[in-house]
Amino acid sequence: MIIEGLKSHGSGNDFLIIDELTTTLTFTEEERKNFAKALCNRERLGADGILFVMKSEHADCRMRVFNADGSEASMCGNGLRCVARYANDVLGLDKMIVETMKANLLVEKTEDIYEGIPTFKVEISPVSFNVKDLPLVLAKEQLQNETLPELHDTLLFSALAVPNPHLITLVDSDVLQSDLQEKLSTKVNQPNELFPDGVNVSFVKELEPGSIYVRTFERGVGFTNACGTAMSASSLITCSVGLNALESEISVYNNGGKVKCVVHHDVESQTYSIDLIGNATYEFKVSIEMDLDQPEKFEILEKEDFELETSLYAKLQDEVQSYLRTKLL
Repeated sequence: MIIEGLKSHGSGNDFLIIDELTTTLTFTEEERKNFAKALCNRERLGADGILFVMKSEHADCRMRVFNADGSEASMCGNGLRCVARYANDVLGLDKMIVETMKANLLVEKTEDIYEGIPTFKVEISPVSFNVKDLPLVLAKEQLQNETLPELHDTLLFSALAVPNPHLITLVDSDVLQSDLQEKLSTKVNQPNELFPDGVNVSFVKELEPGSIYVRTFERGVGFTNACGTAMSASSLITCSVGLNALESEISVYNNGGKVKCVVHHDVESQTYSIDLIGNATYEFKVSIEMDLDQPEKFEILEKEDFELETSLYAKLQDEVQSYLRTKLL
């Protein structure tokens, strides 16, 4: 079987897009899982996950996200931007609705975050602070800026689902530069009594008013250049503790670049939603020959690089890294 793929990234969080929207391709659940394990292998093609762009009965298209370990994620903010761009290209719509596992979300093309870089704004919702929605096994309904003694004596954690599960703590540079995040993240993503399904763990540092740095250990992936739902959730938490303001742009820096987030709060319904604004960059197109019964033995037939796009994003990334070197001291 010949499969055409498109490698794309949002803030360095990279994915292989497979089109089931405009093609006749279709796969079983087991095939999707095995594709992710085979194609995301960094020793071969390499990616954080696979985005299947599919037809939808009640939206412009549907997105399914499979992590590198074969598990399915309910949402992916960086991936949603990549799907938004791809759907924009093939459907010709600057604004559309994308069906995800938990919600139908608004996406739209917006002004460039950096000159020449295609940029999309995507909706991140629903948001829940109920620990059952992560799930987190705890004898209370919420965990907001509180200690979690089973993990650490002094760090203050917040837990929320957006809808992916996130555990977030604000830290200083010393903690950020230690190995604590890796130790805690590994613990809660192995069999444990707190998070039976694992959890994304983010350490967040304020850089200056209106700007934060987020580093995420992503469930099913490990440390990643960026996690869109984590940056969105982290922005919300900084608003809840008074570091940033609702309805205002927050610059969110990460190892893969930067995005902007705006946290909205509907007073009447007491619900939150977040705008995630950032790049959707194409890296290369690839043609793959694959035996569905032995996907790990796939062969790359052709590969076409998007050199101008990757060079423009490299300039943005250089500026971000230069800025972070002065702020993460």
